[in-house]
Amino acid sequence: MNPRAVVTGLGVAAPNGLGAEEFWKATLAGESGIGPLTRFDAAPYPARLAGEVTGFHAPDHIPGRLLPQTDHMTRLALAATDWSLVDAGADPERLPEYGMSVVTANSYGGFEFGQRELEKLWSEGGSRVSAYQSFAWFYAVNTGQISIRHGMRGPSGVLVSEQAGGLDALGHARRHVRKGTPFVVTGGVDGALSPWGWTAYLASGELSTRADPARAYLPFDRDAAGWVPGEGGAVLTVEDADLARSRGARHTYGEIAGYASGVDPRPGSGRPPALRRVIGQALADAGLGPRDIDVVFADAAGVPDLDRREAEAVTAVFGARGVPVTAPKTLVGRLAAGGSALDVAAALLALRDGVIPPTAHVTDLAPGCADLDLVRGAPREARLRTALVLARGTGGFSAALVLRGPDDAHRPVG
Repeated sequence: MNPRAVVTGLGVAAPNGLGAEEFWKATLAGESGIGPLTRFDAAPYPARLAGEVTGFHAPDHIPGRLLPQTDHMTRLALAATDWSLVDAGADPERLPEYGMSVVTANSYGGFEFGQRELEKLWSEGGSRVSAYQSFAWFYAVNTGQISIRHGMRGPSGVLVSEQAGGLDALGHARRHVRKGTPFVVTGGVDGALSPWGWTAYLASGELSTRADPARAYLPFDRDAAGWVPGEGGAVLTVEDADLARSRGARHTYGEIAGYASGVDPRPGSGRPPALRRVIGQALADAGLGPRDIDVVFADAAGVPDLDRREAEAVTAVFGARGVPVTAPKTLVGRLAAGGSALDVAAALLALRDGVIPPTAHVTDLAPGCADLDLVRGAPREARLRTALVLARGTGGFSAALVLRGPDDAHRPVG
């Protein structure tokens, strides 16, 4: 039997809360982290709202020597990693260095850092550009910095599949555990809230240009008009269940029971999107059927056509109103690779506490989405044993992850 991969630590840096418990408290209370951009002057741009992480003072969380060589996004990732390890009760110095790996997802790298150094290049000359620009901009930088800081020398990597990336990283973490690396730091922290990054966001043509944070990002709603970018995400500690038990892990949030990924076919091919197939493959990987899933955490694009396709995939698998569906990311925005990792953290906390967080602000389901049992208004108490997390990334990436709660962790996987 394959080793079971369990989650023992959560580290969250979200627009509505620093730390897993603060994020969870704010999410259940409906406290939004979406507001007017403050990191740069967004007045010249058509979209001016974002989910910014506030209250984070980097020198309070990471060594001073790392400040000159890291982007804001990487600083968040390093802090979230520390919180995850503390939550897991894990001391990397007491674990074999080649028995620990790092697998993260990222979409943009250090855009803010890169823009600053490019400005120096053109205004002050090449001699003024930081030597750290050689890696601080790179999408693999979080994996590298976490690995170096904690001496994690096992097989590591980075996934680049936009919003789907957080789930892909967790799927690869489980693969590492099954292949003999018993301790993996994984997840995703992302964001590009700088003029350079904002231009890239706008190029998608899918950003909401509304000024009211409560009406800007409305997935599955009749009034949906695009999405709001955000920054942050979650870093999770994933372990072989036997290692977690033997070293005395503080707790187990749940198990990565199933995972699948796919890519949409070429536009115009006449073939269906990948999401429905990916959901079925993830369920089969977990050894579960549709009736075994207690809640779905949706991708929730906020774009009418994409919302309708996701609703069709979910109802095709589970039936009309066959399973509760939620999208708590309406409180933080879409965080690229950090978004699905944050959804996994939210799903694990939902399993722990027996409560489904609501989809904030959505009031009137759109045609094609009305068959969803979308949790709205207030949290819904429920007996939760399993959760399905969905994510779709720009470029047609799709991923699905099945989680079992700790009460079901004794069940065999696959």
